[in-house]
Amino acid sequence: MVTVTQQVEPRPDPRRWWALGALVASMLVLGFDMTILNVALPTIAGELGATTGQQQWMADAYIVVFAALMLPAGLLGDRFGRRRMLIGGLGVFLAASVVGALAGDVGWVIAARALMGVGGAFVMPLAMSVIPSLFARDEQTKAIGAISAASALGMPLGPIIGGWLLDHFWWGSVFVLNVPMVAIGITACLFLLPESRDPAAPKVDLVSTVLTALGLGTLIYAIIEGPEKGWSSPVVLGGFLASVVLIGALVLRERRSARPMLDLSLLSHRGFLTNTLAATLGMFIMAGMLFLLPQYLQAVLGIDSLGTGLRIVPMMGGMLVAARLAQPLVAKFGARAVICVALVVLAFAAFLGARTTVDSGYGFTALWLSIAGIGIAFAMIPAMGGAMGALAKDQAGRGSGLLSTVRQTGSALGVALLGALVSGAYAGRLATAGLPDAAADVARDSVIGAHVVAGKLGDRALAASADGAFVHGMNLALVVIGIVALAAALLTAVLMPGPEKTGPAADPEVAPVGADA
Repeated sequence: MVTVTQQVEPRPDPRRWWALGALVASMLVLGFDMTILNVALPTIAGELGATTGQQQWMADAYIVVFAALMLPAGLLGDRFGRRRMLIGGLGVFLAASVVGALAGDVGWVIAARALMGVGGAFVMPLAMSVIPSLFARDEQTKAIGAISAASALGMPLGPIIGGWLLDHFWWGSVFVLNVPMVAIGITACLFLLPESRDPAAPKVDLVSTVLTALGLGTLIYAIIEGPEKGWSSPVVLGGFLASVVLIGALVLRERRSARPMLDLSLLSHRGFLTNTLAATLGMFIMAGMLFLLPQYLQAVLGIDSLGTGLRIVPMMGGMLVAARLAQPLVAKFGARAVICVALVVLAFAAFLGARTTVDSGYGFTALWLSIAGIGIAFAMIPAMGGAMGALAKDQAGRGSGLLSTVRQTGSALGVALLGALVSGAYAGRLATAGLPDAAADVARDSVIGAHVVAGKLGDRALAASADGAFVHGMNLALVVIGIVALAAALLTAVLMPGPEKTGPAADPEVAPVGADA
């Protein structure tokens, strides 16, 4: 008599959906953090006397650290336990939020933002990587979709919630918002998440991590300090030189490594390279606009914080529309055509926005902002899919890490370069004749500072000059965006492979995402 034993599939943990809810809450916080601070920057600048450069660092400190640590954070989770590292990242993020809320000067705010970047770098990749240990394969797509949607939803909600908080509480409330949601995430991870790891994961390359952080950090520093110290000053030139040396050393190290942390050889795939550049350009422009717009809306148009958050929604609304329609259009016309047209639309929106005057009002801003949102999203979404679709399946993990790092770098450069351009044009156009030296210095630091000085002195001419100077600088930045977008459209049309040269139809081992890019 033969006994047949039937292997019974283990029952899924009934608590897995509660655990997913905690992960969704954590990702929602990260989504908030991408946009909520932009609305708060003018208020923080007024309260703490932050210069334009310091405001740029408040935005970029998070992005630079996040971009440098995201890949090594994922590897640490693989080697030492994803649950453990995820909880550690959430704990760092919570502690940094408390520091930010209690900060009494600009330096502490920047430090808190950098520390939040450390926490966020662990949360973002590890929240995704724990999904297989929680859900069966047929449920994983739904779980990943929920986490991705939470991160995306946080971006348009960030300015609205941040504006409401600033209208009712002090500026530190935008940091306090993180505390209860992250605390729930930590508690849920402690009790609901199983531990998982991958002993075969490669070791973290500490040298490459340091080179990435220092190289990107010195480049951002040189760009931000350029308008104030002078582009030919030894400090700025030294920063540019140091960044070239550090990034060059990183490239050489990664190219010689048998198992590189950043697999730069993927850039030899023309489809991956061109799509990555298009996606990065979208992040560059979006981050720059989200940095500049709140200052224009609050300082020049005199709109309160909540009103500012609501008035940024048209840009996000345009992006949400594009997110729903991008895939059908790509399927019909091909990714190259969609991206090219989107970049031309973005250029049109930028050139239209460059016609803004002090008296234009919000209606005109809403028009070009909505068009810009559509252009950014229709370029960025197909490009991200096309970048991954250009790679074989066994390259998908490395490609995703490189794409994410390059996109975050584009975001940091958008704030730094466009902010520096506006800062230099603003300081050069502002009329400060007759002001005491100290007051003139504060007024030249930022448009918010100029309005504070004008209010104390009762100097309406200074306020008007500051408004005109800032709008001049913003228009100059929009012209640059338009030119860059047109150049990118031309390069995309010429260099991006068409559907006949890439995609699953040509190679069965290529991942079927955005394959015609």
